[in-house]
Amino acid sequence: MEKPSRIAPAKGKLGILLPGMGAVSTTFMAGVELVRKGKARPVGSLTQLGTIRLGKRTDGRTPKIGEFVPLAELKDIVFGGWDIFNDNAYQSAANAGVLNLQDLAKVKGFLSQIKPMKAAFDHNFVKLIDGPNIKKGKNKYEWALEIKDDIAKFRKSSRATRLVTCWCGSTESFLKPSEVHSTPEKFVAAMKKNHPAIAPSMLYAWASVTSGVPYANGAPNLSVDIPAIQKLAHDNNVAIAGKDFKTGQTLMKTVLAPAFKARMLGLEGWFSTNILGNRDGEVLEDPGSFKSKEQSKLGALEYILQPELYPELYSKMYHKVRINYYPPRGDNKEGWDNIDIFGWLGYPMQIKVDFLCRDSILAAPIVLDLVLFLDLAQRAGMRGIQEWLSFYFKSPMTAPGLYPEHDLFIQSMKLKNTLRWMMGEDLITHLGQEYYD
Repeated sequence: MEKPSRIAPAKGKLGILLPGMGAVSTTFMAGVELVRKGKARPVGSLTQLGTIRLGKRTDGRTPKIGEFVPLAELKDIVFGGWDIFNDNAYQSAANAGVLNLQDLAKVKGFLSQIKPMKAAFDHNFVKLIDGPNIKKGKNKYEWALEIKDDIAKFRKSSRATRLVTCWCGSTESFLKPSEVHSTPEKFVAAMKKNHPAIAPSMLYAWASVTSGVPYANGAPNLSVDIPAIQKLAHDNNVAIAGKDFKTGQTLMKTVLAPAFKARMLGLEGWFSTNILGNRDGEVLEDPGSFKSKEQSKLGALEYILQPELYPELYSKMYHKVRINYYPPRGDNKEGWDNIDIFGWLGYPMQIKVDFLCRDSILAAPIVLDLVLFLDLAQRAGMRGIQEWLSFYFKSPMTAPGLYPEHDLFIQSMKLKNTLRWMMGEDLITHLGQEYYD
């Protein structure tokens, strides 16, 4: 792929559309406004705080990423979204309980004006919650057309020159790709027939991509990870990325597992359990939704450790993931890991990790980075799957037949080298022989 010959400037407003206006979305929106008002810092955001090295280590060129590539500015962002509940963004944020009331009070007026559009909702995919603010069309195709209309109306009312959609809704029941997902034509026919394999998240993906709007998938749902939507993204010159925000426990796995492999330490077993409250925990009580999340969380170790290449170290690895709904914990999820490793001469060792994380606090800067980078990719004419954004996902999308990179450090290098490539700078390999010749 040739590097972009020109990246269109980030002129005008950037509209961010969020299917699912719960804890993650409202924490993201409130945070952006607090940062814009000078009341908080965008900690955790690579686009806002990260730097990028250019050229040799001796050159001393390390600009901030936001100064190196032409990203949209926070002042130009406007928000919209859909939800099955009628609560405005302030009410939803207060109910989620992620941010304290003092911080919410500083942005109450702003959040109160953001009201959700009616959502496409199928109880077969999210069984344990219900809400009144849902679309009533006779079939899923009508819902998808309504979402397209919502997008067009938001574009007009917000006066946004560009849009990005980022799914922040619930985890849907586990679904495997099938024939109805294979082509755009079969997908439309299936929507018209209310086919059970067409999930609500796919409707938002279809509506966004066919409206020329980039789409990020923050849940383990199939969503854009099907041939029909990927073909439409290619044909409509739209950037897509996914899936499932890499926040707490999996972030730790993609840091620790590469260290074991780099030092050729063996792994006998990795037991992971989570306790969490909030709407996410409630949804994951359903076995179908849990299976989607489980598949997403299980994949990283296999790909990083490559047991087929190192059978004596990893072929007998036992990996178990559990998620438990525990209302008192709210959004402050606890991820506990017991890791049994072995070293020289096969002698066993253990590592315990107890990550008392705040899930939405970790997810909000991911949403910000994704929408800004997808907007950049769109302006650079980079269509289809944006694998360079794997850094942000538990189950990164790739081209068909290509295994994903899960190692956080490889993902970080890939992301920064893509930015260098986009701007015509030399890629950095970290070889460093030039300093010693």
